[in-house]
Amino acid sequence: MTLTKQQLSAFRSTLVELEKTINQRQEDNDNFDLNQGHPHETTGELSSYDNHPGDEGTALYEREKDIALHQHLDYELQTIQKALTAMDKGSYGKCMVCGKDIPIERLESIPATLYCKEHSPDQTVSHNRPIEEGVLLPPFGKFFKDQQDEDAAFDAEDSWQAVAEWGTSESPSALMNPPDDYNDVYIDYEENVGYTEDFENFAGTDIEGRNVTIYPNKQHEQYEELLDQEGTMTIFGDLPAFEKEPYVKD
Repeated sequence: MTLTKQQLSAFRSTLVELEKTINQRQEDNDNFDLNQGHPHETTGELSSYDNHPGDEGTALYEREKDIALHQHLDYELQTIQKALTAMDKGSYGKCMVCGKDIPIERLESIPATLYCKEHSPDQTVSHNRPIEEGVLLPPFGKFFKDQQDEDAAFDAEDSWQAVAEWGTSESPSALMNPPDDYNDVYIDYEENVGYTEDFENFAGTDIEGRNVTIYPNKQHEQYEELLDQEGTMTIFGDLPAFEKEPYVKD
């Protein structure tokens, strides 16, 4: 169905009015303040160091929202301008892909469209992620040693734990299994510090690994109670028969 001159004139008036409205909105909000540089310029802050992470997160979110709104309006404006250009060329009202007439109901609903419903590019859902996710990854897991459980060196995860001990923006209520104390909200807060196995906190040897000495303390008592409850000699099971003699009387 070919559009009449009256219909084309009505659609043109609608598109021109939409174009003016978008340009006016961009002017009124100063392009969402995106002509500013760092978000600090819009908040009046000089630095991030003395700000609460939650405040920084709010500023980042608002910045992302401004960018998204600006991109949306810019895309809408480009679509309107393409539709006006199509009117000048006499191709308005026909799908750019299949060449079929676009139903008048669709044009009345979306006057800037240049596609029929079946070939509309807007059917594709964007899977683009926020750009900062490329750098704001978890605080550990970026380095090859972070994935090696047998490596007892001070790695990126340990670095994060050392910093997190002084507090984070998380609260117990924000976690799936909330701890009882704010000091216990960082990852693996219950891990041993300075040693790996529990017995290292009370067992000692000489420089050659011999002459095992036990230094009684609270951790040693808890360790013995745990072994008694489990009915075993070590946390990794009973020792082989040929090794029991030096450790037991009977």
